[in-house]
Amino acid sequence: MIPAPPIGQRIVVVGNTGSGKTTLARALGQRLDLPHAELDALYWEANWTPAETAVFQARVSQAIAGERWVVDGNYSKARDLLWARADTLVWLDYPLLVIWRQLLRRGLRRVITQEPLWQENRETWRGLFFSRESLFLWALQKQWSRRRQYAALLRGPEYAHLAVHRLRTPRAMRRWLAAVTAVPAPRAASRGENENVARGD
Repeated sequence: MIPAPPIGQRIVVVGNTGSGKTTLARALGQRLDLPHAELDALYWEANWTPAETAVFQARVSQAIAGERWVVDGNYSKARDLLWARADTLVWLDYPLLVIWRQLLRRGLRRVITQEPLWQENRETWRGLFFSRESLFLWALQKQWSRRRQYAALLRGPEYAHLAVHRLRTPRAMRRWLAAVTAVPAPRAASRGENENVARGD
């Protein structure tokens, strides 16, 4: 098992659609007793209507007003708010085939059971497979562009304060999560400590 990672008290979980961001964020919230917020729940209104940018950002600001939280999602409209306040970023950087397999399993469950999502929205066969907004197509479009974007952002000085944990497989994620046992007591940290990067196998 990899050593217990230095995990902070304000955590952002990012990754492609279907990577399991919300599942991991919930698990971290339960393990570390952190309030959890899902950006999708703050963004989507009824009938898959996006919230106005100002409304969405106000909701995000309220969700991260405290000193302890875990938030999952990739929305660029919220990135400056989130990443600036966070002390830890967990990046689920899985292969595309893994993403598609997880998307298929999740999508079939949601469509068949008509599981209610945010604001009672529900996934459909058309939305899952047969439209320009297909989640499979979206994952394909974002896989490499988002990987390049995040790598570039995390090399810059603006987010040098983040402790980054880049996990490349579900197995690496499970091992990493098993090693996270408690939130350390707040203390001043050096820049070198904050730049720790944990990589999965």
